Amino acid sequence: MYLENENIRLRALEPEDLEILYKWENDTSIWQVGCTTEPYSRYILKEYIAYSDKTIYEKKQLRLMITRKEDNVTVGTIDLTDFDPHNLRAGVGILIDSTYRGEGYASQAVQLIKEYAFRFLHLKQIYAHIPVNIPASMHIFQQNGFEQTGIMHQWIRHNEAFIDVTLWQCINQ
Repeated sequence: MYLENENIRLRALEPEDLEILYKWENDTSIWQVGCTTEPYSRYILKEYIAYSDKTIYEKKQLRLMITRKEDNVTVGTIDLTDFDPHNLRAGVGILIDSTYRGEGYASQAVQLIKEYAFRFLHLKQIYAHIPVNIPASMHIFQQNGFEQTGIMHQWIRHNEAFIDVTLWQCINQ
């Protein structure tokens, strides 16, 4: 099984990813989704990349870069988070660079990470928490077999208001 399809490849972090991670992690317009509250330094991100050689069983998370195969451009990143090997589940988070949104890369990456989670890690389920003000993300997960199973009211603060977050699950049958 390869973490790729005809258009994209999911690959491990490389030292060369430092600048793109620095850009994404410090983009305040997307902080609400990841609950980030402060900037990341290049030093911290360099340490994070160096630590990425640990397995998902050690770190309880896995970050993969989404690379377009035709020209090897990195278009985004996808994560398995809160990996729980006892209950066989993990969260999914995804970010596509604003330049490449709307081109289908997110949906393809979710499909690939789903196959990896179910076929290789043998997880029972993967899930995503998606704020209600990001309907495009809800659509992507729904397209890939996730079902909305819950809502957490006033879950995250965005600007001066609190917004609801939906819970999406995909069960490995």
